[in-house]
Amino acid sequence: MKKIAIIGSGISGLTCAYLLDKDHEVSVFEKNDYVGGHTATVDVHHLGRDYAIDTGFIVFNDRTYPYFNRLLALLGIEGQDTQMSFSVHNRQTGFEYNGHGINALFAQRSNVFSLKFWRLIGEILKFNRLCKAEFYTGNINPEANLGHFLRQHQFSDFFCQHYILPMGAAIWSTSLSDMKKFELKFFIRFFYHHGLLNISDRPQWKVVPKGSRSYVEVILAALTKPVQTSIDIDSVSRGEDGVLIHFENGQSQRFDEVIFACHSDEALRLLADPSLDESRILGGIPYSPNEVILHTDISLLPDRELAWASWNYRLDDTVSRPASVTYNMNILQNIESDTTFCVTLNQGEKIDPNKVLRRFVYHHPVLNEASVAAQQERELICGKKGCHFVGAYWYSGFHEDGVRSALDVTRRFGQSL
Repeated sequence: MKKIAIIGSGISGLTCAYLLDKDHEVSVFEKNDYVGGHTATVDVHHLGRDYAIDTGFIVFNDRTYPYFNRLLALLGIEGQDTQMSFSVHNRQTGFEYNGHGINALFAQRSNVFSLKFWRLIGEILKFNRLCKAEFYTGNINPEANLGHFLRQHQFSDFFCQHYILPMGAAIWSTSLSDMKKFELKFFIRFFYHHGLLNISDRPQWKVVPKGSRSYVEVILAALTKPVQTSIDIDSVSRGEDGVLIHFENGQSQRFDEVIFACHSDEALRLLADPSLDESRILGGIPYSPNEVILHTDISLLPDRELAWASWNYRLDDTVSRPASVTYNMNILQNIESDTTFCVTLNQGEKIDPNKVLRRFVYHHPVLNEASVAAQQERELICGKKGCHFVGAYWYSGFHEDGVRSALDVTRRFGQSL
């Protein structure tokens, strides 16, 4: 039996704790006052009714989340079907559409007579066809990014700004300009496996019933020791007799192994003696902050209710600003209410302050050519000197990737799902 510390209680840390707790002495330390990381369900009492609304991790699917689905099955939790639709609204021009079916696609009826809109549909089909061809041949230039691909095939600015860039920005919580820098191979592989290059035959998206924290509660109940929250760690040092965690209160604890289940930049800051490889690789995967607001201001949604989708991207004249997306939680979580609950990224100044319920800041990995290259060198640092590094940042940045990265580590201890 080993004495193992886990720093961080997001999906990666909780997966490690759940699997390793069976055979080892596991201690989980969390800097926040709650457990779950991006799994953050908020209790809302509104107009006499109670709601549990997710503000971080929301959806998964039946096709590209095999490990997370396996974890949920082990926990006795079955996902609930939801609708995954996407809309774009241009604040300057008033142009908008919702890709969920023909009626919603032409929610703005004038689009029926717009050659520009019909060209957009044609370019969507062209983009899907070309990306599939690139995927099947497997000869994607490793140095090419999405911007290169769009220029090479002469896609219009209208298509880029009103379809593919906002869709990618919404998925990865980044700016339109940064989406152009995404490694093409990474981008095409993700879109292909998630069915985003298909008009039909897409995965069935799901949510965790009663809020995503439901799975966290089951894991916590199974652990031998409770997760220690509001813990401030000063540094982590390594010696011949193990790994020392130094806390800001002046105390220290020794462990045989330490699993860093925090963000890459946080892990690097905590290491008292990072190696050159650790500094380069962890430092090569930065994070960016995103303001997240839970509110009831429907002015952030498209003008026409028929155009309201699960994910609603709001365009303005700034391509370098962070993702401007609003999640319609009534659609996503099947909430029955006369009030529409929204979760919006990075548009706080546009929301009526009287309709704000909660504010958060979540950090997401920046995935570009440099960070994808750093991901490929994980084995140079993971499992060395008693330290392991887990997190969704090693893959595509999603919940499935958090579980996958955790399993990469727990298998070293003989545990998997």
